[in-house]
Amino acid sequence: MSSKKVKPKPEATAPRSGAPTMSDVAKLAGVSPMTVSRVMNGDPNVRSTTRKKVDEAVAALNYVPNQAARRLAGVRPVRIGFLYSNPSAGYLTEFLVGLLNQASLNNVQLVVEKCEGEQWKDKTQRLLDNGVDGIILPPPLCDVPGLIDLVAKAHVPAVTVACGQPDKRVSAVSIDDYQAAYTMTNHLIALGHQRIGFVIGHPNQTASARRLAGFKAAMSDKGLAMPKELTVQGMFTYRSGLDAAEQLLALEHRPTAVFASNDDMAAATVAIAHRMGLDVPGDLTVAGFDDTALATTIWPELTTVRQPIADMAETAVKFLVHQIRAQREGDPQQPEHLVMDSTLVRRQSDAAPRMRPPARSVAKA
Repeated sequence: MSSKKVKPKPEATAPRSGAPTMSDVAKLAGVSPMTVSRVMNGDPNVRSTTRKKVDEAVAALNYVPNQAARRLAGVRPVRIGFLYSNPSAGYLTEFLVGLLNQASLNNVQLVVEKCEGEQWKDKTQRLLDNGVDGIILPPPLCDVPGLIDLVAKAHVPAVTVACGQPDKRVSAVSIDDYQAAYTMTNHLIALGHQRIGFVIGHPNQTASARRLAGFKAAMSDKGLAMPKELTVQGMFTYRSGLDAAEQLLALEHRPTAVFASNDDMAAATVAIAHRMGLDVPGDLTVAGFDDTALATTIWPELTTVRQPIADMAETAVKFLVHQIRAQREGDPQQPEHLVMDSTLVRRQSDAAPRMRPPARSVAKA
């Protein structure tokens, strides 16, 4: 009777080959390489139980970090390119706050490039030629496939922020736009609104389609009609919001609520309502998305979806710094994808629809 030879399983403490790496430590400890790096660098925010697991894995593997490389990585500044082409000044301001806050904490030099149209090709190549260590791509540039291809081929770490469909080749930080829009729409329905207008975001951003899908799903789940005239295209700009609001509020049977895909367009909707003599929220409820500074600088203040824009930008910098320094130590890391929480923030621009008596019919003499 023949017997099969069973290959012994490798020891959990044995590295694959040569000296153990940070990835080996992370695998044995059951944590991410970023967590190992934080422990090795004495980050006080790491839980004691996690720190213990990492310390035990380090001891079991006899892991010795390359101290010279670590010193070099810590001293050498990190140069990060930031490409932007977002039409919303409020969004860009929040994003820059997050970038600058985290850059100052990590010895990061920011190289900022504004792109218009197809300029992203030349601007991205310029950053690469100038030797940036990594690139951050906010919307809408995060949704340009050719740009991701260019960065990936250059083997330069990159992070996309607020991208509807993250690319596996680069790191990504985002929220669930579909769920956020679904939650806001349910909130408006719970207030009693059934005829709700929706202003779509710019078609060059995948997040726009996901927010529209979340709105439609919530309406459908409650069995509410969605007439075509209540869904209007916007471009994420205040100007496009004015045009969309004029179209919606000029309808003979206008909506009792308008949900705009960002705060700029929501603020424009409030402005048009005021111009038409409509009370917000008495005659019209208005809701936005993002929770930029604009949401609290208009009257009434906007009910909106809080997207943690500054936090997302900070996290993007953290991801890049970790990847770049790990690469310098000879231990390149895989891209990381993180979905952050969004929050519905209720302020003064929403209310139950005002009930009006039906128009009287006048009998002909």
